[in-house]
Amino acid sequence: MNTIHVDVVSAEESIFSGEARFVALPGEAGELGIFPRHTPLITRIKAGSVRIQLADGGEEFVFVAGGILEVQPDCVTVLSDTAVRGKDLDDEKANEAKLAAEEAVKNAKTDLDLARASSELAVMAAQIAALRKYRQKK
Repeated sequence: MNTIHVDVVSAEESIFSGEARFVALPGEAGELGIFPRHTPLITRIKAGSVRIQLADGGEEFVFVAGGILEVQPDCVTVLSDTAVRGKDLDDEKANEAKLAAEEAVKNAKTDLDLARASSELAVMAAQIAALRKYRQKK
C-alpha cells in the first residue's frame, strides 16, 4: 500500500497521527491535494477542513483555523493554533461564536478591533461550512 504519514497538531495537542492515501486541505491560493511522494513544500493554509483519506479507505476530517503545512515525500505535517476533529465540532457553539463575532464587527471602535473581529468571523464561518460538509458525509 502506498501511503504517507500525516500529523495534524494544534497548540494544545496532537489531533491526528496516522497513515493516509491522500490529504486535501485549504491552501492560501486554493485547495491542495497531497499524495505520497509529493514534492517538498511549506505553505500557509486557510481556515477550513483537512480531509484525510486513511489507508483503510475511511476518512478523517479535522477543522483548522489556518496554520502552516509542511510536506515531505513521506510525511505531511499540519500545524494550527486551533484544530478540532470533525466528530468534536459543535453546531450550537459554532453558531454562538459566529453571532458573537458578527456583533463584535458591528461594535468595533477601531480599525484593529474591526480587523480582529472580522478575522474571528471568517474563522467561525469557515468552521460552520466545514461542519456542514462533514455532516453531509455522515
